[in-house]
Amino acid sequence: MMKKYLSTGVILLLLISCQKELVPDMANVSPQQAVTQIPQQNPTVFTKYIIAAGKQYADKNLFTQTSYAELKFIAKFDSSAIYSNSDPNNQYDINKLYGFSDNNSTHHQFSARFGWRWSDNALRLFGYIYNNGVRSTKELGTVAIGAENNCSIKITPSHYVFSLNNLKDSLPRTSATSKAEGYKLYPYFGGDESAPHDIFIYIKEL
Repeated sequence: MMKKYLSTGVILLLLISCQKELVPDMANVSPQQAVTQIPQQNPTVFTKYIIAAGKQYADKNLFTQTSYAELKFIAKFDSSAIYSNSDPNNQYDINKLYGFSDNNSTHHQFSARFGWRWSDNALRLFGYIYNNGVRSTKELGTVAIGAENNCSIKITPSHYVFSLNNLKDSLPRTSATSKAEGYKLYPYFGGDESAPHDIFIYIKEL
């Protein structure tokens, strides 16, 4: 039977597992609180996420349990999305935009989200997934600074269908759940480096 909630064991695993790119607020949230502290979003306005200089996590990064047949949102970047990494080799690392974990598991095991980076004088968006701990990515297209971009991830039994401004592509899905059962994944910078300056990302979930 499909689990309605993440088991206590999985939540505890999230609290104590690898330190890189975990949901930071979970360190101060008990398992009982984690499933109830769900922030309310206003669907008529953008939420502004800030990744501060020298940081990787965005603010407003509270653990939020999710169950998606499709995630739809609008994303907008301003000029702060233009950056240079201190190590030029890291310029091609993919930052994370928005998405969810899947299969009642951690996001480094099963997840799907949009990624982004500034490279070769363009802002590029990606599909970014994990299946059983194996990462796969695919470039979806370039977008303009200041533009509102319609994004969605639709769940099928065998694929994540990514849509960027009505252009569709897909990546495989091996999760056993009929919906994407997990928790929300927020903007994150990196890769290996932290944000070189304050970065502002605007998201309106639909």
